[in-house]
Order: sequence, then C-alpha cells, then structure tokens
Amino acid sequence: MNEGIPSNPGPTLFREEQRFRQWWLWVIVIGPAVLAWWPFMQQVIEGKPVGHNPAPDWLVWVIWIFIGLGLPFFFGRVSMVTEVYEDRVLIRYRPFTRRTIATAEVERAEVRTYNAVKDYGGWGIKGWSKAKMAYNVSGNRGVELTLRNGQSVMLGSQRAGELVAVIQSRLRPSRRTTKTAG
Repeated sequence: MNEGIPSNPGPTLFREEQRFRQWWLWVIVIGPAVLAWWPFMQQVIEGKPVGHNPAPDWLVWVIWIFIGLGLPFFFGRVSMVTEVYEDRVLIRYRPFTRRTIATAEVERAEVRTYNAVKDYGGWGIKGWSKAKMAYNVSGNRGVELTLRNGQSVMLGSQRAGELVAVIQSRLRPSRRTTKTAG
C-alpha cells in the first residue's frame, strides 16, 4: 500500500491521537501489576518469603519489572494516530503497525456509527481479513473507507465529522459522499 507515496509527507491536513481510556480496561491491566507488586514488596523489600515454597528473589524481580512496571507502562504508550496528507491517509497503531492508504485508492469515505464488539470483535486492530479491517481504541464512531479493491477500512475517531471532511476534500467529486450510516 506504500507504492508511489513520496518520502516527504507534506503538510498534515488532519491529525488525531487516541489512547485507551476505558476504566475497565485499565482495571484489567492494573490488576496483574498490583499482584506483581505485592510479592516484590513482601519478599524483596521486607525480606519476608512469600508462600511455603517462595520463588527466588531474582524471579520476583523479573516478574515485578515486566508485569508490575512494564505492563502498565507499555499499555499507557499504545496509541492510534490518524493523519491525513494531500495524497494519503496514515494510520499508526503504535507500537504494532503502520498503514498508508493512498487517497487515489479510496472509493468512498463516510461517517459511521458502529458496534466495535459486534461488528469487529472489539477494539484494537481487528478484522485480519483483506475484506474488512478496523483500527479503533474506543467509542462507536468512525470513518469507513471503501477502497477501489472492495476492501473496507474502519478508522475509529472521536472527531469523525472532521476526519471525513478532510478525506473527502482529497477525493475526486464523483467519489465523495456525505451519507451517515448507522
């Protein structure tokens, strides 16, 4: 998808950065981190072995570093950045993937209200098939791009109206649509 895209990005017409902010998701991340802190504090800091057959201190350190510190830090750094340039839409799902879609490949762009769980199996990078992909972190609104090859790409956005307007301004008039599906 990066063929024919110049290395000089040009001016950014739209930029949105989103992070996971759902409280219940953070509970899932923080829960194991807290469970890693407890044996670290008890065994390594206070010198009181945990359980009848305690793990060696080096293992408690490793678990604490990776789960107690690393997991929340890593999860806090995950973000989705959507940028629109003159000739392309750039989707970066840090630190996992980056995708560039040339605006010449976009047949249609429209704002949609969707159910992330029902339509795509949840939030994240979803729909690993070539026919239907979604990039989202929260919410139920986004811009659906229909590509010339028939593929559908959903871009979750907290600013879907603004995003679709910028993308449509880059399309030929015959490929613009203002229809809001939902």
